[in-house]
Amino acid sequence: MTAKILGTGSYLPPKIVTNDELAKTLDTNDEWIFSHTGIHARHVAGADDCTSSMAAKAAGRALEAAGTKPEEIGLVILATTTPDYNTFPATACIVQHALGCRHAGAFDLQAACSGFVYALDMARNWSLANNGRKAIVIGAETLSRIVDWKDRASCILFGDGAGAVVIGGVEDDADAKYEPFAYRSLLGADGGGADFITREGGTRQFIAPDEPDAGQAGTLPKLNLQGHAVFAFAVKTLSAVVKSLCMDAGKHAADLDRIFAHQANGRIIEAVARRMNLPLEKFFMNLATTANTSAASIPISLDEAVRNGELKEGDLIALAGFGAGLTYAGALMQWPHL
Repeated sequence: MTAKILGTGSYLPPKIVTNDELAKTLDTNDEWIFSHTGIHARHVAGADDCTSSMAAKAAGRALEAAGTKPEEIGLVILATTTPDYNTFPATACIVQHALGCRHAGAFDLQAACSGFVYALDMARNWSLANNGRKAIVIGAETLSRIVDWKDRASCILFGDGAGAVVIGGVEDDADAKYEPFAYRSLLGADGGGADFITREGGTRQFIAPDEPDAGQAGTLPKLNLQGHAVFAFAVKTLSAVVKSLCMDAGKHAADLDRIFAHQANGRIIEAVARRMNLPLEKFFMNLATTANTSAASIPISLDEAVRNGELKEGDLIALAGFGAGLTYAGALMQWPHL
């Protein structure tokens, strides 16, 4: 038995905020933002959307594409850094109920922008260990509610959205046109860079019992980003992850049909392509209109590529992400086999 992605889905909130709109309140313009990031616009969740609702919409589309009923799902994993609640309950539980996956376990996974690849690896192994039971893996973020919209260096980078896949086990097909390539994965972290991307508001800071409101006044904590440090880490790490996966499989990066890298910044992906001596066309890119959607970026990209006919059965692809932590993750697969 092998695991397989049975269907994909995504959701982007209808409201679009362009660079020109940001320029009305920030000292910037479309030319500057695009030249530094490759981003022209981003989707922003309205009052009717949040992480759980977007996740449920993306997962519902993935279920439809897979021809799978909600009650067939045994596990729901939601990768997110922007859960509906600060700590609990897990947003995945809200999504599980919304979808009607009444036989499924559900939990959130927090590995920042690498989260979807982490979650995909967890779900694959769970499915194979449980006789091929089906799982939903989702990446969903409402980053617009944690960025500082007055900070030009960070707010221009992020957008909201969700992407999802349904996976399950399939019996080996003796009549298949090809033998599925052996799946490879790589999960890693470098906690020495934990302060490169942060958001306060957890239990790290001491609050005296007789001053329960100390440090809690004001608006919700905002995202803090050390852009230059993250850029350097991303370029080095993304290229290393893809090369390592290929080497382990006896392949070269040039053998890949497509690379689905985390859509953080177009300049990062361009630098990775140069570092790996690969044409930029190898890298799927859609952040010009979606911006950085963190854990949602890779599954959104996969769904877009599938629905546009850019990702075909048998394609050898790599997934690669990096994020706060610092985390990094990669997967090498022959689409849609895991």
